Amino acid sequence: MNVVILAAGMGKRMQSALPKVLHPLAGKPLLQHVIDTARELSPGKLCVIYGHGGAAVPEMVARQHTGAHAAIDTALQEPQLGTGHAVMQALPQLDDSVPTLILYGDVPLTSAASLRRLVVAAGNDKLGILTVEQANPFGLGRMVRENGKIVRIVEEKDATAAERSICEINSGIMVAPTARLRDWLSSLSNNNAQGEYYLTDIVAKAVAEGMTVVSAQPAAEWEVAGVNSKVQLAELERRYQLNLAHTLLEQGVTLMDPARIDIRGSLTCGRDVTIDVGCVFEGAVTLANGVRVGAHSVLVNSAIGAGVQIKPFCHIEGAQVGPQAQIGPYARLRPGAELGQEVHIGNFVEVKNSTVAAHSKANHLAYIGDSTVGARVNIGAGTITCNYDGVNKFRTIIEDDAFIGSDSQLVAPVTVGAGATIGAGTTLTRNAPAGKLTMSRARQITIDSWQRPVKIAKP
Repeated sequence: MNVVILAAGMGKRMQSALPKVLHPLAGKPLLQHVIDTARELSPGKLCVIYGHGGAAVPEMVARQHTGAHAAIDTALQEPQLGTGHAVMQALPQLDDSVPTLILYGDVPLTSAASLRRLVVAAGNDKLGILTVEQANPFGLGRMVRENGKIVRIVEEKDATAAERSICEINSGIMVAPTARLRDWLSSLSNNNAQGEYYLTDIVAKAVAEGMTVVSAQPAAEWEVAGVNSKVQLAELERRYQLNLAHTLLEQGVTLMDPARIDIRGSLTCGRDVTIDVGCVFEGAVTLANGVRVGAHSVLVNSAIGAGVQIKPFCHIEGAQVGPQAQIGPYARLRPGAELGQEVHIGNFVEVKNSTVAAHSKANHLAYIGDSTVGARVNIGAGTITCNYDGVNKFRTIIEDDAFIGSDSQLVAPVTVGAGATIGAGTTLTRNAPAGKLTMSRARQITIDSWQRPVKIAKP
């Protein structure tokens, strides 16, 4: 099968310099959704027609080439003279021995299952059209039938009053025998209200030749909804997210409000997972059994172990969190953070490129960067690892059972030995021996004769 994706439109109503098909839905360009769905059908040829946006669309398409899938071809439509003209640009790259499926880069939610039904219905010798019944079909092409059979499609601007009353609309998605498609496209006329070459005109040509025209319907009306404005993009975003939320609910995940979750990648959940409102998941995120994610947390490309409690307003990116850990509220785990079992990372604590072993804790107001922290370590409030000298970064090692007093600065490279205690307010610039108290602190004095200054009266 050939697949052609039409993605040449400017998208004036988007009010943006970004080509319409590159606007994100669930963190992924609209066109990417369509390409991913097309690839589920294992096409032999896949071609994207682009126009507006210069090199942005072909550059995005070029990033999709992988060994697991057929290469994606591109073809420029310039000028844009309608959907029929757009498909003409792909003809040199199509295989005549198989049918051609035509999709749209701004219709992102069509399921592979619906497309398979259409392809099966059309076979190798029929023209197939994905249609849907709409209560308010204003502005859309109507399916004109005679004796129950499709005979043509009429666009809104060219329709009679009787034709405008038809509720079955053309989604634009169709599949056709490629050799016949070539002939039909070569004979299209632009004698219509828009002065364009309509792809839909091939239906009347197929009927005139005696070819059977069949239809298939998607599982839901929103599968064929397109994006022409930011309003429509927002509507499809909510529909997409609600679909994902319902899937999670069916899997047993507890969502405190299914309307207030955003998944911009893949979210894999174990049993008895609870997710509070306003959470965002990006990239690949895994939540093991019993994880609880507090409100308004953001998780990016991270794996969270069983029984972890993430309190509200945490940001976790590129991290691995061991079982039974407690994170937050207001904690930040940056890439390379690896936390062991029952680690506690509290409010306003940041961990970056560091490992923290089991049962250690930094409960508030600390920065742990480029560090190796052992087990059962206590890191006091206000502690930071000074890992950067302005040019290079160095590592701090804190061994098992160490106690770091509040407001300490550990100037890397430095090692705190096992069981060592660092006194509060210490600036540690040399290794602290195991099992001993190390501290650096000015002698405390009291000035008996000192008096607090008083405000000088203005003349």
